[in-house]
Amino acid sequence: MSDFLDFSTLKRPKTPNTWLVAPPGFVDHASPDGEAPLFSCTAEELFARAEGVVAGHKRWELQAADPASRRMHFIAISKILRFKDDVDIAVLAGPEGSGKATLAIYSRSRVGRSDFGVNEKRIREILDTLALP
Repeated sequence: MSDFLDFSTLKRPKTPNTWLVAPPGFVDHASPDGEAPLFSCTAEELFARAEGVVAGHKRWELQAADPASRRMHFIAISKILRFKDDVDIAVLAGPEGSGKATLAIYSRSRVGRSDFGVNEKRIREILDTLALP
């Protein structure tokens, strides 16, 4: 069994407790909630930066990371009730020859029907941090 989500077969639940961003055409079958930006760095650099973002957050626990495939999985633990949410990241090379990279991020709650916007907020925090120089 793989430690990583297979984005190509992703089926989202009907409950509103997930959030997904991805580049156009990557997981259209899963109806992303937002489009991932292009970053001015290589895929390898973006993966390392994303890994650093996860490592720097005190309530996020990296479960698996593979620099070769540029994929990672971590668990985010809520502050008060200690709920655990799963987050998967796949870093992708941008258009050939561009020297840029993008990514897909899927964050989902393990329990409950609503997440009160936590998964969206988490992904936006990751994207905002990665956009910093």
